[in-house]
Amino acid sequence: MLSKEELLARAKKPSDDAMRLHPFFKGKVQTAPKCVIRDFNDFSIWYTPGVAAPCKAIQANPDLSYEYTNRANVVAIVSDGTRVLGLGNIGPRAGMPVMEGKALLFKYLGGVDAVPICLDTRDPQEIIRTVKLIQPSFGGINLEDIEQPKCFTVLDTLRADRSIEIPVWHDDQQGTATVLLAGLINALKIVGKRMDNIRVAMVGMGAANVATVRLLRASGVRLGQIVAADSKGVLNRKRKDIEAAQDQYPDKWLLCTEGNEDQVEGDAGAAMRGADVLIGFSKPGPDTIKKEWVAGMARDAIVFPCANPIPEIWPWDAKEAGARIVGTGRSDFPNQLNNSLGFPAIFRGALDVRARTITDEMCLAAAQELAQCAEDRGIDEENIAPTMEEWEVFPREAVAVAMKAQEQGIARLTLSREELYRKAEATIRQAREMAHLLMREGIIAPAPEE
Repeated sequence: MLSKEELLARAKKPSDDAMRLHPFFKGKVQTAPKCVIRDFNDFSIWYTPGVAAPCKAIQANPDLSYEYTNRANVVAIVSDGTRVLGLGNIGPRAGMPVMEGKALLFKYLGGVDAVPICLDTRDPQEIIRTVKLIQPSFGGINLEDIEQPKCFTVLDTLRADRSIEIPVWHDDQQGTATVLLAGLINALKIVGKRMDNIRVAMVGMGAANVATVRLLRASGVRLGQIVAADSKGVLNRKRKDIEAAQDQYPDKWLLCTEGNEDQVEGDAGAAMRGADVLIGFSKPGPDTIKKEWVAGMARDAIVFPCANPIPEIWPWDAKEAGARIVGTGRSDFPNQLNNSLGFPAIFRGALDVRARTITDEMCLAAAQELAQCAEDRGIDEENIAPTMEEWEVFPREAVAVAMKAQEQGIARLTLSREELYRKAEATIRQAREMAHLLMREGIIAPAPEE
């Protein structure tokens, strides 16, 4: 068993490697052709004069843009860089490495072509206008790393706008909540507890936990079971600061008035006292959540400190304090509950049926399928969710999302479960094989030795 010093050194290594390899590769994604180029005469097909024919066809029938271009498989990753990982407002240029990484995951895990678009504005209305202006080029929009309450304004406004014809979602809200719920479903099976009979402590009430509340409620958790704390303490009816700003923070005010049935007061530690589950999306640690707070939780406690890049408490400290199951957002610890398990496949499913939006019900279907995928191969205290290495998970999740979109009447295409699986599997397999081919042929240079 590794010592704490060895565990800390291992936790620091990804950052060291990132500083070495980012300048070597100078980015993580690039444009590659997908059509044949048999000789230079083919450019008369792909460009002028031949290209005028599909242009006129699309002008006559705009839906043909999905058939004659790559639009049906392209997502824009839109960010203003105001809430990047646990780094805060670092701006659009500094946020670009994250958006490129997101695009890489989209392609490799979901077969989705994604374009990072970092905007040099903090005005929510400008972000909304930009998304509306660029939508003819994309099959979907992934909002990313936008500070609250702006992120709620942007997402809710765009989803309510009838002129928006493609899915718009905020991964920090819907994606993060989806994967966390999948982990919680299986963790509760292991400890023998039920959704409708647990007490849930939430530390941090930003985009991720607000969306998590919505999915928890859809899964059978009552608001009264949830005790939430933000940076100023537990949410309850005495929080006049939230009452005064309830127009900006309606979800937080709802938790003040209808959550916290015992009207607990105090700090995050008070929220956690006696709780069966802790869900943390707050300030990066490792001492944001204290060991004594975990020790005060219920027996067989489930602890999910998911702040990035450092969880609110190290997993080994949470275990020492009495937690039975611990999950974080990091891939170098057991039980990674990272939205990378969600967004590539959720968009894959939405794009494959040309869904007009991505609903909470589609996210819930994704969470349930993720949980089932893990259960099918076996779950235990350190294996409550699938990993990114289990690539067959992604087409299964995509199918669940696409079927739910058809059930809800928001899909433009109708496909059977078998057709959807074949399509998703082929697209994802092709993306992975292309990456491996480029590495084998040396087109992507080998990573330099340390």
